[in-house]
Amino acid sequence: MLRVENIRKAFGGVVATNDLTMHFPKDSLTAVIGPNGAGKTTFFNQISGALRPDSGRILLEGKDIVGLPPTEIVRLGIGRAFQVSRLFKSMTVEESLRGALLSPLGKSLRMTGRFPLKETRDRAYEVMDQLGLTQSANIISGNLSHGDQKLLDMALALVLQPKVLLLDEPVAGMGPEEREQMIETVFALWKKGGLTLILIEHDMEIVFRISQHIYVLSYGRLLAQGTADEVRHNPQVIEAYLGTPKEEVA
Repeated sequence: MLRVENIRKAFGGVVATNDLTMHFPKDSLTAVIGPNGAGKTTFFNQISGALRPDSGRILLEGKDIVGLPPTEIVRLGIGRAFQVSRLFKSMTVEESLRGALLSPLGKSLRMTGRFPLKETRDRAYEVMDQLGLTQSANIISGNLSHGDQKLLDMALALVLQPKVLLLDEPVAGMGPEEREQMIETVFALWKKGGLTLILIEHDMEIVFRISQHIYVLSYGRLLAQGTADEVRHNPQVIEAYLGTPKEEVA
């Protein structure tokens, strides 16, 4: 589904991603982890078109998307939810989702008209139902709880029916109950099928619980990859990121 080949991005003398090659099969759930500064967000920025790699290829279903505008990359099937939610904070949840649907079609003026496009309303409610936002349809987005704002940010990506969804720290800033609800929602969304999901996450309990495959970055390079058990017990990953459990310290 999605493959990156030897991508490199430098900012002056700092190499943020260094010769990265990764493969994300269709319908897979993959985590990308690593310490702060490892290059994770830069990696997402390159996939979504916010940054252009200095070299390398990013292939979506075999098509190289490097250099395409972010709007075109969205149309081809890559959606993204951000660590800090990017919302239309003066609009209701329903209006936000209808706006996201209509904007790529050049029909945003019809969004708040007396007779909104029926198909956009139906799709908006379909996604709200999926994410548990239906009861918040008429709430102004800026008045939502932190957890619901994160859900709406995800909904804005999902409403365009992406093939690949990038989730940047979906549980950041949440309390235990919100965090558990969010990860159950993410996992259920993936289990439904038809979506290749890639997440950046610092909560290792979540990463090890739901990920099929894990890539570990360190200083822009691929340090390790494998299943949860393989990564959890990898000496290089333990040293660079996970640390040694207290009970094992001599």
